[in-house]
Amino acid sequence: MSLSTPAISPQTDAPLHRYPSRSAVMGWILFDWAAQPYFTLITVFVFAPYFASRVAPDPATGQALWGFATAAAGLIIAIFSPVLGAIADASGRRKPWIAAFGLLLVIGSSMMWLAKPGDTSSIVPVLLAFGVATIGVEFATVFNNAMMPTLVPPDRIGRLSGTGWAVGYIGGILSLIVVLGFLAANPDTGRTLFGLVPLFGLDPAMHEGDRMSGPLTGLWFVIFVLPMFLLTPDYPARNSLKTALRVGLKDLRATLRSLPSQRSLLIFLIANMIYTDGLVSLFAFGGIYAAGTFGWNTIQIGSFGILLAAAGTLGAWIGGKLDDLLGAKTVIGACLVLLLATIGLILLIDRDSVFFIPVEPPVRGGPLFSGRAEQAYMVLGFVMGAAAGPLQAASRSLLIQMAPRDRVTQYFGLFALTGKVTSFIGPLLIGVVTAVTASQKAGMAMLLLFFIAGLALLPLIKPKAAA
Repeated sequence: MSLSTPAISPQTDAPLHRYPSRSAVMGWILFDWAAQPYFTLITVFVFAPYFASRVAPDPATGQALWGFATAAAGLIIAIFSPVLGAIADASGRRKPWIAAFGLLLVIGSSMMWLAKPGDTSSIVPVLLAFGVATIGVEFATVFNNAMMPTLVPPDRIGRLSGTGWAVGYIGGILSLIVVLGFLAANPDTGRTLFGLVPLFGLDPAMHEGDRMSGPLTGLWFVIFVLPMFLLTPDYPARNSLKTALRVGLKDLRATLRSLPSQRSLLIFLIANMIYTDGLVSLFAFGGIYAAGTFGWNTIQIGSFGILLAAAGTLGAWIGGKLDDLLGAKTVIGACLVLLLATIGLILLIDRDSVFFIPVEPPVRGGPLFSGRAEQAYMVLGFVMGAAAGPLQAASRSLLIQMAPRDRVTQYFGLFALTGKVTSFIGPLLIGVVTAVTASQKAGMAMLLLFFIAGLALLPLIKPKAAA
């Protein structure tokens, strides 16, 4: 990263400071590495499918309950993200907020150990813990994202965002390998993916390896977020908390009033609201859907997750370069088309058929992913992962291009708001449709609507006009 290019004040066009060292940038990037296991282990590939298939009475009920909990957490995040972002912009500091919400992530994820198989009394406490942890990681991410403009020049924002997502995916892969290879075992064989007895005497029959994914997520975050706190410079403090509250809320009201006059930025926030809802729901229920469709256990779902994360790593890294070369908007559009096609094809796969062509169903206890339907799902999952990484990274960099520099956290709060204000709708819609029809496929089909709507709005966004 450049050490000599000065940052520019949006008001005076005068140099403010030089961009920080590579170590400071790498410290910031490691936040994605620290936080990603929450999404990889908890919300997608290990804990959520375990909860739906082993803790809840049945997979459809588990999918519905998980959807309701995700919706509740998303509503809270939607309400408070822009408010907290405005206060942070007025106060100047970012790290204290990251520390406070990171603590919620650690506490909530650690409590997921309580989810014993078949223990319905643990459902409510575990869902509450999931909500607390989700709020913590999402709010911490808002303030971490807002540090980006001070780290690299504007023409490298896309590369920085893509690198952050890629490194995060690698962290997710490694954490998943740790769980599958050393902690979570097949209850039938008592062995992990590597053929080992689980570490620490974890009991496969009680799914203690699956449950350990919660405490591991908290410990992982604590260890790997430290470089960001130690190496990456924070914004200087400007106001006391009381003054920041007053000034921040005043600025937020002014920003909200001005949004209708910023047409492209407003349309982008609406589009982000829609397609992010679909993406979050897709990943939240992808593992649950596979568990119900194919009867996959944790090792199978986790292996699928490693493939997805590897695809996301490659996609985010390539997407970051394409972002700087072609523009974030082009990258977003291509990713939405891929996701839309992938979901449509996934819905045409059943346990014993692929695109309406009958195939032999998977054999219980047979080789890993030996069924044709499973293999087709794996291929489509790779495409899905490769599109999801650059979509998230490009959306983050596009906002930085369009938002006023002195209110970047506030706009990331609005970004989180649009990413969460309707985020309860996707899970809620999936939960309701699944509960009414008793069909996971019918619930997942609702995701098509979100990507179609997001893609339809994309041509109306004019990034240069907004900037």
